[in-house]
Amino acid sequence: MTNPRVRRIADRVKVIVAELLERRLKDPRFGFVTITDVRVTGDTQHATIFYTVLGDQGWLEATATALESAKGKIRSEVGKQLGMRHVPTLEFVHDALPETARHLDEVLARAKALDEAAAAARGNQYAGEADPYKKPREVLDEDDDAADEDASDEPADQTGLVTPDRDA
Repeated sequence: MTNPRVRRIADRVKVIVAELLERRLKDPRFGFVTITDVRVTGDTQHATIFYTVLGDQGWLEATATALESAKGKIRSEVGKQLGMRHVPTLEFVHDALPETARHLDEVLARAKALDEAAAAARGNQYAGEADPYKKPREVLDEDDDAADEDASDEPADQTGLVTPDRDA
């Protein structure tokens, strides 16, 4: 579906079907339906409409039955609004992506909890040093060493050399 025309048709079919389900079709079997995606073949002869239903398995089955029974009305309205010579056939498929994503979130949360429990059991000790990054060494200048020697408590003679006290 790299063709921009096909993508526009798919987007338009998505909007038309969503508006029909929201405003015009009044079947009590419809649950809270969301059209998640529409895929149209390259020759625009077939459209697969993915939907999700909020609720339990009963609502899902009732909504699938209602969509199958309303497929003719939906297709005729899609044909009217698209203005195409050949209206694509419609196929409604329940989108399992939200359930899969929810399952993956649960698995990741369980893995995080197990990691935290394992970290608490071993006392949260680092494998190496607490700060594993190398830091630059402090380099002392030779001038600093000479200044440290001049600051000593021993008296210096005129040449600047330090002489030990002989009185002590």
